[in-house]
Amino acid sequence: MAQVTLRSIEKRFGSTRVVKGVSLDIANGEFVSLVGPSGCGKSTLLRMIAGLEDISGGDLMIDGRRMNAVAAKRRNIAMVFQNYALYPHMTVAENMGFSLRIKGLPKAEIATQVRQAADVVGLGDYLDRLPRQLSGGQRQRVAMARAIVRHPAAFLFDEPLSNLDAKLRVQMRSEIKSLHQRLGTTTIYVTHDQIEAMTMADRIVVMNVGEVEQEGAPLTLYDHPESVFVAGFIGSPAMNLIEGTLSPDGFTAGPLTVPVRARATGPAILGVRPEHLILDPEGHAATVALVEPTGAETQVHLDLAGHKLTGVFRERIADAPGSTLHVRFDPDRLHLFDRETGKRIATP
Repeated sequence: MAQVTLRSIEKRFGSTRVVKGVSLDIANGEFVSLVGPSGCGKSTLLRMIAGLEDISGGDLMIDGRRMNAVAAKRRNIAMVFQNYALYPHMTVAENMGFSLRIKGLPKAEIATQVRQAADVVGLGDYLDRLPRQLSGGQRQRVAMARAIVRHPAAFLFDEPLSNLDAKLRVQMRSEIKSLHQRLGTTTIYVTHDQIEAMTMADRIVVMNVGEVEQEGAPLTLYDHPESVFVAGFIGSPAMNLIEGTLSPDGFTAGPLTVPVRARATGPAILGVRPEHLILDPEGHAATVALVEPTGAETQVHLDLAGHKLTGVFRERIADAPGSTLHVRFDPDRLHLFDRETGKRIATP
């Protein structure tokens, strides 16, 4: 295991800064996920930790040792890529043991370590197969086992599940999380899928245009987003955001008025998660635009006083588009943000 510390890390391509002074402390054995939209700098940051990209500024420390100028092969870090990066002419066992063979380990020791790693990821019966004879999920397991066999100080994952179908992604999420719980190795996981991050990580780091927007435990980010960007990015379906004005009387947006208390007045954004819209005959009248049954829940797209909202309800709703539902906002689950800065507004 390793402690990974980033101090004001920067990456520049010419005069363009793509990573802008990122500082993080990742503890021994912690599972940290870097999330954000495409182009936010998360994969570039991971590649700098791995030694695949030069660091333009700041310090990278692993277990207290500065690693900026240390070659990738000497950082004792294993990386799992999106495209698996397997040698097509080698068997599963040969792919897994390749790095050990390069180190010059005896064949018997390589075979033992390969067998142990294969058992961890459930590939013991596939060691003689070639990559083309495996499914996508099995190839990803080979890539993971190839990393495990090195006994690295840290695992780096760069969107490893992007090429898999939806059902297999769910299965592999569970396997990666279980693997981390068994091995306890420091893990840094990059994804644009916030559901992956929410279900797997001990801590999430949300990045936006090369900077850290917010970091914290998954439910902390979900329940207390510090900016409009985090509020809209974390959660599926996304949080409903309504632009309006705060006054001592509450929040108003056209004909819509919501009673709230805040320590500010002026232009603001009201946020409410879809599951915090409540069916209530005495609530606001909203027009049904679309109903999406998902089984245990029903997603309903609504037009409320000109504002497009999504509600998630446990009730079975079969109302036709154009009909009316009455909803209210859970007063204890509302979020307020400054419309100019996008930052959270404190409430009493």
